[in-house]
Amino acid sequence: MQLFYNPNISENDTSFSFDKDESKHIAKVLRKTIGDTLHITNGNGWLFTAEITLADQKHCTVAITSKSLQAKRNYNLHLAVAPTKMNDRYEWFLEKATEMGVETITPIICDHSERKVVKTERFEKIIQSAMKQSLQCYLPTLNPPMAFKDFIDQDFTDQIFIAHCEETDKKSLKSQLKTAVDCTILIGPEGDFSVKEIEMALLHHFIPVTLGETRLRTETAAIAACHSMAFLNEL
Repeated sequence: MQLFYNPNISENDTSFSFDKDESKHIAKVLRKTIGDTLHITNGNGWLFTAEITLADQKHCTVAITSKSLQAKRNYNLHLAVAPTKMNDRYEWFLEKATEMGVETITPIICDHSERKVVKTERFEKIIQSAMKQSLQCYLPTLNPPMAFKDFIDQDFTDQIFIAHCEETDKKSLKSQLKTAVDCTILIGPEGDFSVKEIEMALLHHFIPVTLGETRLRTETAAIAACHSMAFLNEL
C-alpha cells in the first residue's frame, strides 16, 4: 500500500482535490488513472480510501469510498533532542524516530550546542515522508526550537528523564520506563549537557538515566531511547 498525506482532507469530506504538485505526482509520475484506488491520511489518525474520478496533472480529484480512525499508541513519547552539528544526522534521527513511534519532537538549544539556529521546514518534510513510508496515520508534532532552560521550566505530568554522560549516579532508562505511560526524554548535544544544565534538570525532578555502557552520538542516543519505549510497549 502506498500512503498519501494531505492535512486538508477531513473525515466529513466525500470528495477531495489535490493541489497541482500532488496531482502531477499522481497522474504523471505514478501514472494513476480514473478508477484507481488511493490511500490518504490527514496525519490526525484518519485513513481514507478513495477512487480517482479525474486524473489530470493539474487537478486530480477523488471520491472518498471509506474512512477509518486508526488506533493510537498506548503512550506518548516526547523527545527533546539538541540539534547536531551536521544536519543530516538530525534528519536521520527524525526519520527513524517517526518510523518507530514518537509523538512530539522538540529541538533544544543547550550550552554546548554547536548549532544554535535551526530551520525546521526541511525537518517537517522528512517527518511527513517517514510517516507515509511506515504507513502511519499520526504525524508527529515538531515544535519550534527552544532554549534548554525554557523547556525544563514547563509543567510536566509524564515521566521525565535526562540522559547524560557525567559520572554521577544514574539509573538505566529501561529499568525506569513504564508501559502505557507518557514520557519525555532529554538528549544533549555532541558535547553533552553542561553540569549546570544537569543540575537544573535535577532540580526540576528529571531522573538522570544512562542508555548503556558505551558513549552514544546524539542521534544514536535519541533512537536508542525511542526504541526502548517502543519495545517496552510491544511486550
